Amino acid sequence: MSEGAVVDRDPGLQPERTRLAWRRTTLSGTVSAVLAVKTALHGGPSPAALVACALCCALWLGFLYLAHRRIRTLSASDTPPTLTPRTATTAVLCTLAMAVCGAALVF
Repeated sequence: MSEGAVVDRDPGLQPERTRLAWRRTTLSGTVSAVLAVKTALHGGPSPAALVACALCCALWLGFLYLAHRRIRTLSASDTPPTLTPRTATTAVLCTLAMAVCGAALVF
């Protein structure tokens, strides 16, 4: 390609891929939360398992809220604003905390 050539770029593709990634991640979190509930209730619930299950569900709801808000923001305009560091950090912390709660339920 020469230096002066203009590349046609569809600005709608990147936000669409990002929306799909948020939806996939939300689906993964949903499956994790459902498995946490199933694991906590299997063989009779213990108080520690119920606390871990409740925490996992609360974290899932928090992540679901963040993801839904981001998907709505991406759909609102052709050039959506970038993800704020606070939102990104919160999403990562929710995901990590859900993983820790899931591991606590398994072991």
